[in-house]
Amino acid sequence: MIYVPVPVWHIEIDRPLPINIWDSKGNLLLRRGQAITSEHHREHLDAHGACAIQSDYKAWAHSYDRLVYAMLRAGASIDEIAKAKMPEEVLELDYTVGEDITGDWTDVQAVLGTILHAGAAAKNPLGRLEGVQKRAMELLNHDVDDSLFKLFQALADKSLGYCATHALLCAVVCELTARKMEVDETVRPVLMQAALTMNIGMVKLQDALATQTTPLDATQKQMIQDHPQRGVDMLRGFGVVNDDLLDIVLLHHDHDPKKGLERNLLCRRILYTADAFIGKMATRSTRPALSALGAAKDGIVGAREEDSDVAKAMATVLGFYPPGTYVLLANGEKAVSAKKGASVNTPLVVSVVNPQGLPLGIYVMRDTRDKSYAIQSPVAADSMRIHHERVQRALGKQPMNT
Repeated sequence: MIYVPVPVWHIEIDRPLPINIWDSKGNLLLRRGQAITSEHHREHLDAHGACAIQSDYKAWAHSYDRLVYAMLRAGASIDEIAKAKMPEEVLELDYTVGEDITGDWTDVQAVLGTILHAGAAAKNPLGRLEGVQKRAMELLNHDVDDSLFKLFQALADKSLGYCATHALLCAVVCELTARKMEVDETVRPVLMQAALTMNIGMVKLQDALATQTTPLDATQKQMIQDHPQRGVDMLRGFGVVNDDLLDIVLLHHDHDPKKGLERNLLCRRILYTADAFIGKMATRSTRPALSALGAAKDGIVGAREEDSDVAKAMATVLGFYPPGTYVLLANGEKAVSAKKGASVNTPLVVSVVNPQGLPLGIYVMRDTRDKSYAIQSPVAADSMRIHHERVQRALGKQPMNT
């Protein structure tokens, strides 16, 4: 048994404890439900090296984190938070054990797809979602361009589950846009969680619509209308109690600023803008995909001022030709965007098809600031096939995992 010291000086007197307290040798000092009765009692516990079983302490720490988050969202000062005592309640969700993911984006996508498709029947969903979010942030922070490249490439791959790819790409786009718009770092993880789970109430339908050749029928329209509430119900069933997360998921299609928690308005705008932006870029059997440039223009032109600001920020962090999307160059070559450039319309690209329409045996890096290689137009992803390892070699990197 592993024992962890507990912060006895942050435990309030005469408040029932949510866990057992032991000494370092495993002797029980206080049972759950009992309380520290005085300062002298507190000193006695400290002198005996008061500890908790590691799993209990981690759960108590998670409960404390939830308390601090709630205080921050309520506008508490740093001094007030510093004086906060350890909570007297530990919920079942506080015992959630995160599952580590060590692979690349394809592994993250596979795990997320399994959770989303299992829905209410998912095993340890919160722990696995925590693993998905943690690994996604690690990969994103390691290399933003590479992350966008792989996810936009996955968006065009119909053999992959569309719902999970859409969710991951929305989560990444939301995070980058939220950084640009200076959303508080306390709130950004909740926004990412909302992006990962917003469509859990219509996963099978979303995957089916990616290849459906007929218009929506009445049943499907009703499922789309109902999916935010279904998603919230599932998340509550998982044990989610974060009001902000539930609010953002419930209203991620709703533009009415009078609904829900006012403090989440910007996060909701970021999420539904990202959701629409990525959805327009995905190929459907009933319509061609829009380019990032087309989707950005569609989101900015005619939009309300507050929504236009979000769309502009999103276009800025992604560029008009995000990594992983395709373009036609002035010299007639077709290329894949590999890195964001100095401006939104001058990414670093890798040419993969020559002017005669033949695939290049060796891919070549091009700087679109050079007029000879200036971008003429986007190219539809479904008309292109590339070798990812050749792209990496052109960039001077080791071949990427696919």
